[in-house]
Amino acid sequence: MSSAPGAPFPPALVRREDLGALVDALRAEHTVIGPTVRDGGIVLSEIDGVEALPAGWTDIQDAGRYRLERRADRALFGFVLGPMSWKRFLHLPSATLWHAERKNGTFDVRETSCEAPRFAFLGVRSCELAGISVLDKVLLGDGRFDPHYDARRRGVFVVAVQCTSPGGTCFCASMGTGPRARGGFDLALTEFLAPRPHEFLVEVGSPAGASLLDRVPHRKAAPEDLRHAEELTLGAERAMPRALDMAGVREMLYSKIDNRRWGEVADRCLACGNCTMVCPTCFCTTVLDRTDLAGRAEHTRVWDSCFTLPYSRMGPGSVRASIASRYRQWLTHKLASWSDQFGTPGCVGCGRCITWCPAGIDLTREIPALRVARDTRVLAKDTRTVEKPS
Repeated sequence: MSSAPGAPFPPALVRREDLGALVDALRAEHTVIGPTVRDGGIVLSEIDGVEALPAGWTDIQDAGRYRLERRADRALFGFVLGPMSWKRFLHLPSATLWHAERKNGTFDVRETSCEAPRFAFLGVRSCELAGISVLDKVLLGDGRFDPHYDARRRGVFVVAVQCTSPGGTCFCASMGTGPRARGGFDLALTEFLAPRPHEFLVEVGSPAGASLLDRVPHRKAAPEDLRHAEELTLGAERAMPRALDMAGVREMLYSKIDNRRWGEVADRCLACGNCTMVCPTCFCTTVLDRTDLAGRAEHTRVWDSCFTLPYSRMGPGSVRASIASRYRQWLTHKLASWSDQFGTPGCVGCGRCITWCPAGIDLTREIPALRVARDTRVLAKDTRTVEKPS
Protein backbone atom coordinates (compact mmCIF):
# COMPACT_ATOMS: atom_id res chain seq x y z
CA MET A 1 0.00 0.00 0.00
CA SER A 2 1.37 3.37 -1.00
CA SER A 3 0.91 6.26 1.39
CA ALA A 4 2.31 8.92 -0.91
CA PRO A 5 -0.18 11.59 -1.97
CA GLY A 6 -0.35 12.59 -5.60
CA ALA A 7 0.09 9.07 -6.94
CA PRO A 8 0.14 9.01 -10.79
CA PHE A 9 -3.31 7.49 -11.23
CA PRO A 10 -6.22 9.55 -12.59
CA PRO A 11 -9.27 9.94 -10.32
CA ALA A 12 -12.54 8.41 -11.47
CA LEU A 13 -16.28 8.59 -10.87
CA VAL A 14 -18.25 5.52 -9.81
CA ARG A 15 -22.05 5.54 -9.79
CA ARG A 16 -23.90 4.57 -6.61
CA GLU A 17 -25.32 1.51 -8.33
CA ASP A 18 -21.81 0.35 -9.26
CA LEU A 19 -20.35 0.59 -5.76
CA GLY A 20 -21.46 -2.99 -5.14
CA ALA A 21 -18.99 -4.09 -7.80
CA LEU A 22 -16.20 -2.48 -5.76
CA VAL A 23 -17.26 -4.34 -2.62
CA ASP A 24 -17.52 -7.59 -4.59
CA ALA A 25 -14.01 -7.06 -6.00
CA LEU A 26 -12.70 -6.52 -2.48
CA ARG A 27 -14.45 -9.64 -1.18
CA ALA A 28 -12.86 -11.76 -3.88
CA GLU A 29 -9.48 -11.40 -2.16
CA HIS A 30 -10.12 -9.96 1.31
CA THR A 31 -12.24 -10.11 4.42
CA VAL A 32 -14.09 -6.81 4.09
CA ILE A 33 -14.69 -4.83 7.27
CA GLY A 34 -17.01 -1.85 7.03
CA PRO A 35 -19.64 0.17 8.87
CA THR A 36 -23.09 -1.22 9.52
CA VAL A 37 -26.01 -0.44 11.83
CA ARG A 38 -26.35 -2.68 14.88
CA ASP A 39 -27.70 -2.26 18.42
CA GLY A 40 -28.53 1.40 17.98
CA GLY A 41 -25.12 2.42 16.67
CA ILE A 42 -22.86 2.28 13.64
CA VAL A 43 -20.27 -0.41 14.25
CA LEU A 44 -17.49 -2.03 12.24
CA SER A 45 -18.08 -5.59 11.18
CA GLU A 46 -17.50 -8.00 8.30
CA ILE A 47 -19.87 -7.07 5.49
CA ASP A 48 -20.95 -9.16 2.52
CA GLY A 49 -22.22 -6.43 0.25
CA VAL A 50 -23.03 -2.78 -0.19
CA GLU A 51 -26.50 -3.44 1.26
CA ALA A 52 -24.93 -3.80 4.71
CA LEU A 53 -23.74 -0.17 4.73
CA PRO A 54 -25.74 2.34 6.85
CA ALA A 55 -27.69 3.91 3.97
CA GLY A 56 -29.69 6.94 5.06
CA TRP A 57 -28.35 7.09 8.62
CA THR A 58 -26.42 9.79 10.43
CA ASP A 59 -25.05 10.10 13.96
CA ILE A 60 -25.71 12.95 16.37
CA GLN A 61 -22.83 13.38 18.83
CA ASP A 62 -21.93 15.67 21.68
CA ALA A 63 -20.13 15.29 24.99
CA GLY A 64 -21.54 12.11 26.57
CA ARG A 65 -24.18 11.84 23.85
CA TYR A 66 -24.66 9.61 20.80
CA ARG A 67 -27.71 8.65 18.82
CA LEU A 68 -28.66 7.72 15.26
CA GLU A 69 -31.13 9.63 13.12
CA ARG A 70 -32.53 9.12 9.67
CA ARG A 71 -31.26 11.40 6.93
CA ALA A 72 -33.41 12.86 4.17
CA ASP A 73 -31.31 11.02 1.56
CA ARG A 74 -29.75 7.58 1.05
CA ALA A 75 -26.13 8.53 1.72
CA LEU A 76 -24.00 5.48 2.43
CA PHE A 77 -21.41 7.39 4.47
CA GLY A 78 -23.54 10.18 5.89
CA PHE A 79 -22.29 9.58 9.43
CA VAL A 80 -18.94 10.28 11.07
CA LEU A 81 -17.65 7.75 13.63
CA GLY A 82 -19.11 5.01 15.76
CA PRO A 83 -17.70 3.63 19.01
CA MET A 84 -15.37 1.14 17.28
CA SER A 85 -12.04 2.07 15.76
CA TRP A 86 -10.01 0.01 13.31
CA LYS A 87 -7.65 -0.75 16.18
CA ARG A 88 -10.07 -3.52 17.12
CA PHE A 89 -9.02 -5.56 14.07
CA LEU A 90 -5.30 -4.81 14.21
CA HIS A 91 -4.52 -4.78 17.94
CA LEU A 92 -6.96 -7.39 19.20
CA PRO A 93 -8.90 -6.80 22.44
CA SER A 94 -7.90 -10.33 23.43
CA ALA A 95 -5.10 -12.47 21.96
CA THR A 96 -3.73 -15.75 23.31
CA LEU A 97 0.05 -15.51 23.02
CA TRP A 98 0.88 -19.07 24.01
CA HIS A 99 -0.72 -22.15 25.49
CA ALA A 100 0.70 -25.11 27.37
CA GLU A 101 -0.43 -28.64 28.13
CA ARG A 102 0.99 -31.11 30.63
CA LYS A 103 2.17 -34.30 28.96
CA ASN A 104 4.10 -37.12 30.63
CA GLY A 105 5.14 -34.97 33.57
CA THR A 106 6.36 -32.02 31.48
CA PHE A 107 4.71 -29.04 29.82
CA ASP A 108 4.42 -28.73 26.05
CA VAL A 109 4.44 -24.96 25.44
CA ARG A 110 3.48 -23.60 22.04
CA GLU A 111 3.22 -20.06 20.78
CA THR A 112 -0.05 -19.11 19.11
CA SER A 113 0.11 -18.59 15.37
CA CYS A 114 0.11 -14.97 14.20
CA GLU A 115 -1.78 -15.82 11.00
CA ALA A 116 -4.57 -13.38 10.19
CA PRO A 117 -7.11 -12.74 7.43
CA ARG A 118 -6.30 -10.45 4.54
CA PHE A 119 -8.35 -7.43 5.48
CA ALA A 120 -9.93 -4.71 3.38
CA PHE A 121 -11.07 -1.75 5.47
CA LEU A 122 -13.95 0.12 3.84
CA GLY A 123 -14.86 3.60 5.08
CA VAL A 124 -11.72 4.71 6.92
CA ARG A 125 -11.80 8.41 7.85
CA SER A 126 -8.75 10.66 7.73
CA CYS A 127 -8.40 10.84 11.52
CA GLU A 128 -8.52 7.05 11.66
CA LEU A 129 -5.80 6.75 9.03
CA ALA A 130 -3.75 8.95 11.34
CA GLY A 131 -4.64 6.65 14.24
CA ILE A 132 -3.41 3.59 12.34
CA SER A 133 -0.20 5.47 11.53
CA VAL A 134 0.30 6.19 15.24
CA LEU A 135 -0.22 2.51 16.11
CA ASP A 136 2.31 1.57 13.43
CA LYS A 137 4.91 3.75 15.17
CA VAL A 138 4.06 2.33 18.58
CA LEU A 139 3.79 -1.36 17.71
CA LEU A 140 6.16 -1.67 14.74
CA GLY A 141 8.85 0.83 15.72
CA ASP A 142 12.45 0.12 16.62
CA GLY A 143 12.59 -2.29 19.52
CA ARG A 144 8.77 -2.48 19.73
CA PHE A 145 7.91 -5.04 17.06
CA ASP A 146 4.59 -6.80 17.76
CA PRO A 147 4.26 -9.87 15.48
CA HIS A 148 0.52 -10.20 16.08
CA TYR A 149 -0.10 -6.60 15.04
CA ASP A 150 2.25 -6.97 12.08
CA ALA A 151 0.44 -10.08 10.82
CA ARG A 152 -2.92 -8.29 10.85
CA ARG A 153 -1.59 -4.96 9.57
CA ARG A 154 0.44 -6.36 6.68
CA GLY A 155 -1.41 -6.25 3.37
CA VAL A 156 -4.47 -4.35 4.59
CA PHE A 157 -6.30 -2.77 1.65
CA VAL A 158 -7.64 0.63 2.72
CA VAL A 159 -10.65 2.34 1.17
CA ALA A 160 -10.86 5.76 2.81
CA VAL A 161 -13.89 8.04 2.87
CA GLN A 162 -13.42 11.80 2.80
CA CYS A 163 -15.39 13.66 5.46
CA THR A 164 -17.85 16.17 4.05
CA SER A 165 -19.61 17.01 7.32
CA PRO A 166 -18.00 16.92 10.78
CA GLY A 167 -19.45 15.27 13.85
CA GLY A 168 -20.38 17.13 16.99
CA THR A 169 -17.16 16.24 18.82
CA CYS A 170 -14.66 16.34 15.93
CA PHE A 171 -11.51 18.44 16.13
CA CYS A 172 -9.23 16.73 13.59
CA ALA A 173 -8.60 19.94 11.62
CA SER A 174 -6.77 21.50 14.57
CA MET A 175 -4.68 18.33 14.95
CA GLY A 176 -3.68 18.32 11.28
CA THR A 177 -5.24 14.91 10.69
CA GLY A 178 -8.30 15.79 8.62
CA PRO A 179 -10.95 16.10 7.45
CA ARG A 180 -9.35 15.26 4.10
CA ALA A 181 -7.16 12.19 3.67
CA ARG A 182 -4.21 12.93 1.41
CA GLY A 183 -2.39 9.63 1.73
CA GLY A 184 -2.29 6.30 3.52
CA PHE A 185 -5.01 4.71 1.38
CA ASP A 186 -5.34 2.51 -1.69
CA LEU A 187 -8.61 4.16 -2.74
CA ALA A 188 -10.40 7.19 -1.32
CA LEU A 189 -14.10 7.93 -1.88
CA THR A 190 -15.87 11.27 -1.77
CA GLU A 191 -19.64 10.83 -1.81
CA PHE A 192 -21.58 13.23 -4.05
CA LEU A 193 -25.24 13.78 -3.21
CA ALA A 194 -28.13 15.89 -4.56
CA PRO A 195 -28.39 18.12 -6.46
CA ARG A 196 -25.66 16.13 -8.20
CA PRO A 197 -26.21 12.50 -9.16
CA HIS A 198 -25.41 10.05 -6.36
CA GLU A 199 -21.82 9.17 -7.26
CA PHE A 200 -18.40 8.69 -5.72
CA LEU A 201 -15.21 10.42 -6.71
CA VAL A 202 -12.49 7.78 -6.40
CA GLU A 203 -8.90 8.84 -5.81
CA VAL A 204 -6.24 6.18 -6.30
CA GLY A 205 -3.37 5.96 -3.84
CA SER A 206 -1.53 2.79 -4.89
CA PRO A 207 -1.03 0.35 -7.78
CA ALA A 208 -3.21 -2.14 -5.89
CA GLY A 209 -5.96 0.48 -5.78
CA ALA A 210 -5.63 1.14 -9.50
CA SER A 211 -5.81 -2.58 -10.23
CA LEU A 212 -8.97 -2.99 -8.19
CA LEU A 213 -10.62 0.08 -9.75
CA ASP A 214 -10.08 -1.49 -13.18
CA ARG A 215 -12.59 -4.17 -12.14
CA VAL A 216 -15.29 -1.62 -11.30
CA PRO A 217 -17.38 0.32 -13.86
CA HIS A 218 -16.18 3.91 -13.80
CA ARG A 219 -15.45 6.95 -15.92
CA LYS A 220 -12.75 9.58 -15.78
CA ALA A 221 -13.37 12.45 -13.38
CA ALA A 222 -13.41 16.00 -14.68
CA PRO A 223 -11.60 18.97 -13.07
CA GLU A 224 -14.92 20.30 -11.75
CA ASP A 225 -15.47 16.98 -9.95
CA LEU A 226 -12.16 17.39 -8.14
CA ARG A 227 -13.00 20.98 -7.24
CA HIS A 228 -16.38 19.91 -5.85
CA ALA A 229 -14.77 17.21 -3.70
CA GLU A 230 -12.24 19.71 -2.36
CA GLU A 231 -15.02 22.20 -1.57
CA LEU A 232 -16.93 19.55 0.37
CA THR A 233 -14.00 18.76 2.66
CA LEU A 234 -13.13 22.43 3.06
CA GLY A 235 -16.72 22.99 4.15
CA ALA A 236 -16.32 20.23 6.74
CA GLU A 237 -13.15 21.90 8.03
CA ARG A 238 -14.87 25.28 8.37
CA ALA A 239 -17.85 23.69 10.16
CA MET A 240 -15.78 21.74 12.69
CA PRO A 241 -17.30 22.49 16.12
CA ARG A 242 -14.22 21.97 18.31
CA ALA A 243 -10.52 22.76 18.19
CA LEU A 244 -7.48 22.02 20.31
CA ASP A 245 -4.64 24.53 20.34
CA MET A 246 -1.52 22.38 20.67
CA ALA A 247 0.90 25.31 20.93
CA GLY A 248 2.99 24.78 24.06
CA VAL A 249 0.72 22.00 25.36
CA ARG A 250 3.59 19.63 26.17
CA GLU A 251 5.42 22.17 28.30
CA MET A 252 2.20 23.40 29.89
CA LEU A 253 1.13 19.91 30.96
CA TYR A 254 4.52 19.15 32.47
CA SER A 255 4.36 22.41 34.42
CA LYS A 256 0.86 21.64 35.75
CA ILE A 257 1.53 18.21 37.23
CA ASP A 258 0.32 19.32 40.68
CA ASN A 259 -2.46 21.66 39.58
CA ARG A 260 -5.82 21.66 41.36
CA ARG A 261 -7.65 21.20 38.03
CA TRP A 262 -6.88 17.47 38.08
CA GLY A 263 -8.91 17.14 41.26
CA GLU A 264 -11.79 19.10 39.76
CA VAL A 265 -11.91 16.77 36.77
CA ALA A 266 -11.69 13.76 39.10
CA ASP A 267 -14.87 14.91 40.83
CA ARG A 268 -16.67 14.09 37.56
CA CYS A 269 -14.54 11.27 36.14
CA LEU A 270 -15.83 7.73 36.82
CA ALA A 271 -12.51 6.06 35.87
CA CYS A 272 -14.59 3.77 33.66
CA GLY A 273 -11.94 3.64 30.91
CA ASN A 274 -14.43 4.31 28.10
CA CYS A 275 -12.12 6.94 26.63
CA THR A 276 -9.24 4.50 26.30
CA MET A 277 -11.40 1.68 24.93
CA VAL A 278 -12.82 3.79 22.07
CA CYS A 279 -9.57 5.64 21.38
CA PRO A 280 -7.97 4.62 18.05
CA THR A 281 -4.43 4.91 19.46
CA CYS A 282 -4.50 3.74 23.11
CA PHE A 283 -2.55 0.49 23.18
CA CYS A 284 -2.17 -0.51 26.84
CA THR A 285 -2.57 -4.19 27.67
CA THR A 286 -2.20 -6.62 30.53
CA VAL A 287 -1.82 -10.40 30.54
CA LEU A 288 -4.05 -13.06 32.04
CA ASP A 289 -2.99 -16.59 32.85
CA ARG A 290 -5.66 -19.28 32.85
CA THR A 291 -5.16 -22.83 34.07
CA ASP A 292 -7.42 -25.82 34.59
CA LEU A 293 -7.29 -29.12 36.45
CA ALA A 294 -6.62 -31.01 33.23
CA GLY A 295 -3.15 -29.50 33.05
CA ARG A 296 -3.78 -26.84 30.41
CA ALA A 297 -2.69 -23.20 30.61
CA GLU A 298 -3.12 -20.11 28.45
CA HIS A 299 -1.26 -16.80 28.47
CA THR A 300 -3.57 -14.14 27.01
CA ARG A 301 -3.02 -10.46 26.31
CA VAL A 302 -6.07 -8.23 26.78
CA TRP A 303 -6.72 -4.52 26.50
CA ASP A 304 -6.25 -2.60 29.71
CA SER A 305 -6.47 1.05 30.66
CA CYS A 306 -4.44 3.52 32.70
CA PHE A 307 -7.76 4.32 34.42
CA THR A 308 -7.93 0.93 36.14
CA LEU A 309 -6.43 0.77 39.62
CA PRO A 310 -4.45 -2.49 39.10
CA TYR A 311 -2.76 -1.15 35.96
CA SER A 312 -0.30 0.95 37.95
CA ARG A 313 0.24 -1.59 40.73
CA MET A 314 3.86 -1.81 41.79
CA GLY A 315 4.99 -3.61 44.91
CA PRO A 316 2.44 -3.16 47.70
CA GLY A 317 -0.09 -1.09 45.72
CA SER A 318 -0.96 1.26 42.90
CA VAL A 319 1.28 4.26 42.29
CA ARG A 320 -1.77 6.11 40.92
CA ALA A 321 -4.35 5.47 43.59
CA SER A 322 -6.53 8.53 42.95
CA ILE A 323 -8.73 9.19 39.94
CA ALA A 324 -7.04 12.58 39.62
CA SER A 325 -3.65 10.96 39.12
CA ARG A 326 -5.05 8.50 36.58
CA TYR A 327 -6.77 11.17 34.51
CA ARG A 328 -3.56 13.22 34.68
CA GLN A 329 -1.57 10.23 33.46
CA TRP A 330 -3.89 9.69 30.50
CA LEU A 331 -4.05 13.30 29.31
CA THR A 332 -0.37 14.06 29.93
CA HIS A 333 0.73 10.92 28.10
CA LYS A 334 -1.69 11.50 25.22
CA LEU A 335 -0.61 15.08 24.53
CA ALA A 336 2.93 15.33 25.95
CA SER A 337 5.03 12.28 26.83
CA TRP A 338 3.64 10.32 23.84
CA SER A 339 5.50 12.80 21.63
CA ASP A 340 8.67 12.22 23.65
CA GLN A 341 8.34 8.47 23.11
CA PHE A 342 7.10 8.20 19.54
CA GLY A 343 7.59 11.60 17.91
CA THR A 344 3.89 12.38 17.51
CA PRO A 345 0.94 13.14 19.81
CA GLY A 346 -1.27 10.24 20.78
CA CYS A 347 -4.42 12.17 19.85
CA VAL A 348 -5.80 12.41 16.30
CA GLY A 349 -8.84 14.60 17.00
CA CYS A 350 -11.55 12.00 16.36
CA GLY A 351 -13.55 13.12 19.43
CA ARG A 352 -14.56 9.61 20.50
CA CYS A 353 -13.29 10.11 24.05
CA ILE A 354 -15.64 13.11 24.37
CA THR A 355 -18.70 11.37 22.93
CA TRP A 356 -18.33 8.17 24.91
CA CYS A 357 -17.43 9.70 28.26
CA PRO A 358 -20.54 9.21 30.42
CA ALA A 359 -19.59 12.35 32.35
CA GLY A 360 -19.07 14.40 29.18
CA ILE A 361 -15.45 15.32 30.02
CA ASP A 362 -13.99 17.13 27.02
CA LEU A 363 -10.23 17.44 26.56
CA THR A 364 -10.71 20.40 24.19
CA ARG A 365 -12.18 22.21 27.22
CA GLU A 366 -9.75 20.81 29.79
CA ILE A 367 -6.60 22.02 28.05
CA PRO A 368 -7.72 25.69 28.04
CA ALA A 369 -8.88 25.28 31.64
CA LEU A 370 -5.47 23.93 32.66
CA ARG A 371 -3.72 26.82 30.94
CA VAL A 372 -5.43 29.35 33.23
CA ALA A 373 -5.91 27.21 36.34
CA ARG A 374 -4.41 28.47 39.61
CA ASP A 375 -1.14 26.79 40.53
CA THR A 376 -2.21 24.75 43.58
CA ARG A 377 -1.30 21.26 44.61
CA VAL A 378 -3.30 18.02 44.67
CA LEU A 379 -2.60 15.60 47.50
CA ALA A 380 -1.14 12.39 46.05
CA LYS A 381 -3.49 10.06 47.92
CA ASP A 382 -6.80 11.72 47.12
CA THR A 383 -8.36 14.61 45.20
CA ARG A 384 -8.36 17.24 47.95
CA THR A 385 -6.36 20.37 47.22
CA VAL A 386 -4.03 22.48 49.29
CA GLU A 387 -2.28 25.71 48.47
CA LYS A 388 1.32 25.42 47.30
CA PRO A 389 3.61 26.81 49.99
CA SER A 390 5.15 30.18 49.14
